[in-house]
Amino acid sequence: MKRRILIVFIFLTPNLFGQDVNLSGKVLDSATNKPVEGATVFVKEMNQTIFSDQKGRYFFALEKGKYQLQVYSLGSEMISQDVILRTDTVIDFYLQRLSKNLDEVEIASEKELTSGMTRMRSIEGFGIYAAKKNEVIVLDDFAANLVSNNARQVFAKIPGLNIWESDFAGLQLDIAARGLGPSRTANFNTRQNGYDMSADALGYPESYYMPALQAVERIEIVRGAASLQYGTQFGGMLNFKLKDAPEKPLELTLEQSVGSFGLVNSFVSVGGTKSKIDYYAYYQYRRGDGWRENSGFEAHTAFARLGYQASEKLKLGFEYSYLYYEAQQPGGLTDREFFEEDISLSNRSRNWFNVNWNLFAQTIDYSFSSMTQLNVRTFGLVSSRNALGNLEQIGVPDNPLENRTLIRDEFTNFGTEVRLIHRFKIKEMNSALVVGGRYYNGLTDKRQGDANNSDQPDFEFLNPNDVEEFDYDFPSRNHALFVENLIDLNSRISVTAGVRLEHIRTDADGFWKLNRTNFAGEPRPVLTFEDESSNSRTFPLFGVGGSYDLTENLSLYGNISQNFRSITFSDLRVVNPNFQLDSTITDENGYNADIGVRGTVGNWLNMDVSVFLMRYNDRIGLILKERSTTLLRTNIGNSRHFGLESFIEVSVWDLFKMKKPNSRLTLFSNLALTEATYIESVRLAILNRRVEYVPEVMWRAGINYRWKNFKATYQFSHLGQQFSDATNSTFNPNALTGLIPSYQVMDLSLEYRPGKFKFTTGVNNLTNEEYFTRRAEGYPGPGIIPATIRSFYFSAGYTF
Repeated sequence: MKRRILIVFIFLTPNLFGQDVNLSGKVLDSATNKPVEGATVFVKEMNQTIFSDQKGRYFFALEKGKYQLQVYSLGSEMISQDVILRTDTVIDFYLQRLSKNLDEVEIASEKELTSGMTRMRSIEGFGIYAAKKNEVIVLDDFAANLVSNNARQVFAKIPGLNIWESDFAGLQLDIAARGLGPSRTANFNTRQNGYDMSADALGYPESYYMPALQAVERIEIVRGAASLQYGTQFGGMLNFKLKDAPEKPLELTLEQSVGSFGLVNSFVSVGGTKSKIDYYAYYQYRRGDGWRENSGFEAHTAFARLGYQASEKLKLGFEYSYLYYEAQQPGGLTDREFFEEDISLSNRSRNWFNVNWNLFAQTIDYSFSSMTQLNVRTFGLVSSRNALGNLEQIGVPDNPLENRTLIRDEFTNFGTEVRLIHRFKIKEMNSALVVGGRYYNGLTDKRQGDANNSDQPDFEFLNPNDVEEFDYDFPSRNHALFVENLIDLNSRISVTAGVRLEHIRTDADGFWKLNRTNFAGEPRPVLTFEDESSNSRTFPLFGVGGSYDLTENLSLYGNISQNFRSITFSDLRVVNPNFQLDSTITDENGYNADIGVRGTVGNWLNMDVSVFLMRYNDRIGLILKERSTTLLRTNIGNSRHFGLESFIEVSVWDLFKMKKPNSRLTLFSNLALTEATYIESVRLAILNRRVEYVPEVMWRAGINYRWKNFKATYQFSHLGQQFSDATNSTFNPNALTGLIPSYQVMDLSLEYRPGKFKFTTGVNNLTNEEYFTRRAEGYPGPGIIPATIRSFYFSAGYTF
């Protein structure tokens, strides 16, 4: 009976999945007619990739139909060809070598050699990236947990990133580099498709919104040298590039996922191209119970883009992004509770958080010629966030009869960025110029007062017209002009120089109240203080960089650029029993410098090894007040950050010249060694102390394996111990400050794509380590926020 079933299955399988025909041929060098080994041959409709063997040969078994093939190899132009398969077909491809430096090719020409991590070209889109330290994460190239936006896995190959793990669903992204604060990625200029997506780029640069990673094509990161073209932040620029519209009229993708602790993720996307119109949209629904008590959540994320090719020279685009999520927050833990008790327990049952995000954008791309293009991005934001609950120190029991505190921020802003890029030659050497400007107008309405004493998500003030703590409007305005020039001095050396002129005005208008009690604990009359202030400043930022090509695919690079960070609205007014604000707080400034070597060696090694120096003046941070457990937020001193950032990836089959058709095995190591110290301060308690949230060692390593349509990724992460405040205190009974011990964590992800199906599964925190990455002085704490214990996920999808 088993033999009969097997025979029936063998004969039925071809009928179920269609009759295959063979597509084969060779990839050859057009100049020499020699085979190209390791060239990538990609079938777009099937998302299927193979690599040519030593004789340049490739082979596919495909169903009959129409396909688009893309063939590329590092250092050669990409070939794209439509093929209609009715019978066995043989096609040879002849690759032409690229001209030097400034020619643009598809980013895919490098991505297959790097299993998900590559770099920006010298010129890409409307920006100059030569001599700047940058990375590009190509999400389709490796297996990772995109179901719950697992940043530890997605950013595994980016050296020097410190990642806070505050919730198991990835509702919020908290990353930073080089010793900057990870909170809501506020030290990066965060963007989606090239335009701002943060709450307020000047006064509140925190990112409550994050697109669904299942809809993201790649993530672009440019370090501190991005300050000239994209804004003044020390961390640089972080851009989520969403997927483009498919080239066929209609493509529908459905994906359903489940996971530990009641996780459910439903994702659907639709897109296509018809004549002059292209479109892409997605909707994602997520919910979960959470792994700790009182940590359930529900989230809705959506996006829609419509493009119109008005003429050969002009293209228009319209985009809308939406996010709404509501999450219960279990609060933090004390040191004793974390190290000696059950870390899934919760001390808060009445704390909630919600976000309502609406982001709009219009884009205009106009090509004057193949050498000169113009881009205009206009964007707007109408959004809000609400934090509700008890903010008292975590050791103080929550009294269910007391009113809760509600902090509401409402954001209304809009802006426009204009960029013109022009390519030209000077004595037969390539050059490029980017000129642009920015106008930005923001308004944040920030209020804090009493809400009811229930345990439900009732985000309403008891007295909305006269809140108990404060009510402020924070208008902001920003004008900027920038220019950056790339010049090739000869066939090996290029120089980049630029300047940005920045004008910033931030205002404050509102009132705050002083609520007092007498010695008997009885309330005294409330004092109300009106407050109005304005701060305007204009300043230039300069930067210069250069690169030297050691070989065709390996180069030295270096740069230095100035940075600036305006004081945020949270630095001006908040009422929190765990810390106080210094009324004389001022802006921060400094610079970033890099020097390194990057590129590829043969087909077996991809690398970017660099050293950096960052000077951060008037750094804002938290210190313990003398003879008190209360923290003070103030300018605490000048810090110096320097270290090594190293990424190395080895293709094992190519290294040992092993013939493994349709297979690829790579090993990667991402190492960051950082020394960050307060070198100047009037506060002796922090002089020569380590900067907070800076592990001296961050090492992530892993294995990427790929065989035909199967992918597997194993990852190991180690972070050394770090301090949570500038005084480097190791213990505080309220758990707001203290040591964050070193930890190690492992993850495993698998993906299989047979035809139009897609299956993914994985284990996060493989060995079930108990660790934490942050101590919170406010929401989602206060106290220790434990990272997620071991969890599983499974996903199944189909593309029509």
